[in-house]
Amino acid sequence: MSSVLGVSVGAGAVRMARPHSGDPRGPIGAHAFDLQNIPVSGHSPAELAAEAIGVTLAAAPGPTTTAITYRGEEHARGIRAAMARQQITDYELVPEIAAALEFAEAIGALRGIGSLVVYDLGTSGLSVSVVDVQTREVRAVERTSDISGDYLDSLIREQQIASGRIAHPQDPAGLAALDGLCREAKEQLSSNTAVALPSEQGLVLLAQENFEALIMLAIEGSARMTREVVVRSERGVQGVLAIGGGARIPLIARVLEHWIGVPVIVPESPETVMARGAALLARQVRPVRQAPPPPGPLPSEDELSPAWLAAPPKRGRRRELSAAVVTVSALAVVAAIGLGLGYGPQVLTKDSQSSDHSSITSTTTPPRTTTAEPQIAVSVAPTTSESEAPAAPPPRYVTTTTPPPPTPGPNTIVVPGLPPIVIPPEIFPGFPPPPPGPPPH
Repeated sequence: MSSVLGVSVGAGAVRMARPHSGDPRGPIGAHAFDLQNIPVSGHSPAELAAEAIGVTLAAAPGPTTTAITYRGEEHARGIRAAMARQQITDYELVPEIAAALEFAEAIGALRGIGSLVVYDLGTSGLSVSVVDVQTREVRAVERTSDISGDYLDSLIREQQIASGRIAHPQDPAGLAALDGLCREAKEQLSSNTAVALPSEQGLVLLAQENFEALIMLAIEGSARMTREVVVRSERGVQGVLAIGGGARIPLIARVLEHWIGVPVIVPESPETVMARGAALLARQVRPVRQAPPPPGPLPSEDELSPAWLAAPPKRGRRRELSAAVVTVSALAVVAAIGLGLGYGPQVLTKDSQSSDHSSITSTTTPPRTTTAEPQIAVSVAPTTSESEAPAAPPPRYVTTTTPPPPTPGPNTIVVPGLPPIVIPPEIFPGFPPPPPGPPPH
């Protein structure tokens, strides 16, 4: 079973649809869904829907995406209030027209159709809409309660009472039971030529041709209303989508095609189109954000796995790397300042010998002291006597006498292992000028 749920909230029933697991691009039909029909029977449709959704979500094995259809803003407010009382917040409201078009497109009923009439005959009334298929824009809409499923049931009831075969019920309970029997007769006449249903008040007996004659004026009135909505939309239509429980009546498709002059599409189980369309909209699940991969070498395509993608990053190593980068950057800045202030020879020619050896002195120059970073120190070749030529080439940098260190002042920075660094007054005005020294090479 799928993890999505589509719900339609009608005046006579709440219908729920869950598509079977499998290829979402596969064929869509009545058998591709698990359908549930819950009669309202005196309850508030919105409250009944909220309770049914709550029970379904509680029994679901995992998270479920829910889409609920609504007809208008007042209908939507009622659904929101009922869902809030059930403390359900993870759902989405979708317009009934959007759900109907989504289902019609999924079954391939909209090929070659630019503008479509949606004829929705339900328990409480009839809604007629002219919709642009490409943009989903509703060009014109009208709703009436003059014709409805309940009205057609009442026509059968009055005809049966008038015939003398059925006694008029004496209480509301008996009237409700007779109306339910007349509704069942109407549904059976959608596929049978005649029905005979016994009851406590008598036998409900009706042939299909008598039933069509009984409802012909009401159906023609709905077709006339549909044609007026099409004219008002100022758009030519290429088809009519008949949905709702009333669309099962074969007479409706014949009358609409005669009055509108275009093909009439009646899907299988037309009363569940809204719920199935909502389920298709709910199945368009948003992509889940993945956790970033951990630091280190990336695996090959064969080594990739969901567990590796979901592994949390190793934050401790990142902090260590960040501290090392900050330390190296600080040393680089200090070295750059020293080079810019004329301490290049001292920085680049530090003796790399160990601390237990004495300083190497030159026979031609006075003793000097140098400092340098260990990784860039230049070693000096030893000499055997004054008359022998040095075995190593002359040093790269000219040896100069180290100037005496300046007196520490407010513009002097002292770094362990480096000569005192004097900040020029050009960088910070107001500082005294640096002591004289040789220019950098």
